[in-house]
Amino acid sequence: MKEILIISGKGGTGKTTLTASVAKYMSKKVICDADVDAADMFLLMKPEIKKKMAFKGKSVAIINNELCTSCDLCRKRCRFDAIDVVDGNYTINPYSCDGCTLCTLVCPANAIKMEQMTVGEWYVSQTEYGKMVHAKLFPGAENSGNLVTMVKRQAHMLAEEENAEFVIVDGPPGIGCPVTSALSGANIAIIVTEPTFSGIHDLERVYETAIHFKTTVWIVINKYDLNLKNSEKIEKFASEKGIDVVKKIPFSKCIIDSVVRGEIPADNCPELRVVVENLINNF
Repeated sequence: MKEILIISGKGGTGKTTLTASVAKYMSKKVICDADVDAADMFLLMKPEIKKKMAFKGKSVAIINNELCTSCDLCRKRCRFDAIDVVDGNYTINPYSCDGCTLCTLVCPANAIKMEQMTVGEWYVSQTEYGKMVHAKLFPGAENSGNLVTMVKRQAHMLAEEENAEFVIVDGPPGIGCPVTSALSGANIAIIVTEPTFSGIHDLERVYETAIHFKTTVWIVINKYDLNLKNSEKIEKFASEKGIDVVKKIPFSKCIIDSVVRGEIPADNCPELRVVVENLINNF
């Protein structure tokens, strides 16, 4: 089984559009949306949820006001200012609480306990193009890297059950914790970039992150014809790094219109379809 991961150095490069197009035309695959902080692949894949599970994150403090004696020790000792007094009752702000457990240790009445929070959900769904594993992290919640790991693990387990040959993953943008979690175990990382100065800079950063995981890197230059000089710089960079597979997608109003209509762009736009077919042939 091969894991094909599609990532980018920043959001908005066309990563999800390419992933959805590749996923539709691949055979024997499981689809995975690992961009849990801003999941949007469902807009194109239109999944029907078959299984929903809660995702637990960090533990935060909970105060039992029936036991609380209002001694104020917890509030005084909390370095994160996570404890407030509202109408005479002590309460914990779950977004400020760091889960350090100090308040539980200083409370003489044993009125504080730690409770693991539900910070997101993950799903197994059926799409017109195959099974899909995806998730969403609740607003303000942390542990997105752990949720990415969970989603990928479930996708691999499902792929084994389905005897699939590929897991195609829509990864997170950037180079942070979610991206490193997504890169772990990937066979091929396809970096989608744009021919801009910031696009080249972000490409270099995410490339260095990918090779740290000893992942084979390919590059797709989206809207390459908007700045041919910068596209040449990207191709030169790929040549210097020994990257064999570099594909170019022209700027296309057809692709934009298809996404706006919620359709898989490769269905309507031959300029994208040919790139998708070439990528799949290289798998």
